[in-house]
Amino acid sequence: MKEYLIYLANAHPNFRKAELESLATLNNVRVDLSSHDESSPFMIVQLEDDDAARKLVDRAVLTRGIYELWGKGNTLEELHSDVKTRYKALREPYMNSTFKFQVLDFQGARKSKRRHLQIIDSFMYLQFKGKVSLENPQQIFTILQTYTIDKDLCPRKEPDYCWFGRQVHLSARSRGVVDEYEIAKRPYYGTTTFESELSLVTCNLALVQKGQLVLDPFVGTGSFLLASGYFGGYTYGSDIDFLALKGGKPEQKCIKRLKDNFEHYGTENKFGDVLCMDFTNNALRKNLKIDTIICDPPYGIREGLRVCGTNDIASAELTMNKIICGEKAFLRKDYVPPKKTCSLDFMLDDLLKFANERLPIGGRLCFWMPAADNEDIPTLIPQHEGLELIHILVQHFNMWSRRLLVYVKRDSSYQGITVTRDQRKHKNNFREQYFNRFK
Repeated sequence: MKEYLIYLANAHPNFRKAELESLATLNNVRVDLSSHDESSPFMIVQLEDDDAARKLVDRAVLTRGIYELWGKGNTLEELHSDVKTRYKALREPYMNSTFKFQVLDFQGARKSKRRHLQIIDSFMYLQFKGKVSLENPQQIFTILQTYTIDKDLCPRKEPDYCWFGRQVHLSARSRGVVDEYEIAKRPYYGTTTFESELSLVTCNLALVQKGQLVLDPFVGTGSFLLASGYFGGYTYGSDIDFLALKGGKPEQKCIKRLKDNFEHYGTENKFGDVLCMDFTNNALRKNLKIDTIICDPPYGIREGLRVCGTNDIASAELTMNKIICGEKAFLRKDYVPPKKTCSLDFMLDDLLKFANERLPIGGRLCFWMPAADNEDIPTLIPQHEGLELIHILVQHFNMWSRRLLVYVKRDSSYQGITVTRDQRKHKNNFREQYFNRFK
């Protein structure tokens, strides 16, 4: 086993470990991530070799890169002392490679070019025989430093800690995937479009991979499907909102649709189809197996949570049986069935039941659930006896939060617990608390 330094993103620190654990599972990489510290963007791990290191971070969104660790210390002097005890055994394979050095600072003040060169020149004792290549080096050696921000909001002059290592691989984040999939750069998006960064993270936690069938039953404008397509999944979705799927009203000009986003990113071959469908009365055949289910169910705030049906049965029957051009209204192609409001708890129980029936063993269900940050009313997480809840990841907002829940389908020997909507009644009343300003 070899020591490696992982350079993490400073975004969503409570999601970083779970993402790396999922990617380790996906790539069958053995790694201990117990040293992860949410307050630090650096973590040292033990891995078998460079190949395992590449696999671990290649598609990571909350990681920047991974480095073979050659030394560490509280100061540059301590760093050099540690490097000098290790480098002779580590440098041999790279003695004749073309190379370059770089300095990466976390929270540090901008250094002059002269200071950068001074730091790089202090490693002259490594005595590499290869040529320096700034454009296309075979190896990149990196000095990484972290700084503390003082009370005056300026970084200290001296680093808190230093590392030195050989760059092994940069992540999908460092290759620009988050910026590339930014919402504003898409042809089609809406007011409830889910952010690009956490869409990609959710797909990593769901273990989306090439050739898998991915379903979003509340697809909307398709952020999760677009992210799944990037990772190679074959994507399908459904939504009760016809206009969201079609991109607007028919009379509008220059209508953009979900499929246009896939064409924009060159992943149109990963787009299967979307269905206008009430999820609680879905039309998918019973024996259809779905590898991964990812969604963000509507909370009933900006978009209403509705299902097919009505509370005025008599009026609905009159409308359905009305004769238009010799044909009953409900048999016509332009018939729009009545809809009624539905509680989120009711929808989530249906979602867990559906996932338990359709996922293969080891398949994952990932969805986002809102909750009021009210200590007097604890949030009860919905659970199903056939699904193991492995992650509860929280993103906080003002007075409320949303949780990313990750479930894994287990075989018949697994005896989980069930927490139904009846048990959650009067506890997860997020919509009511939201409109009452969480009083």
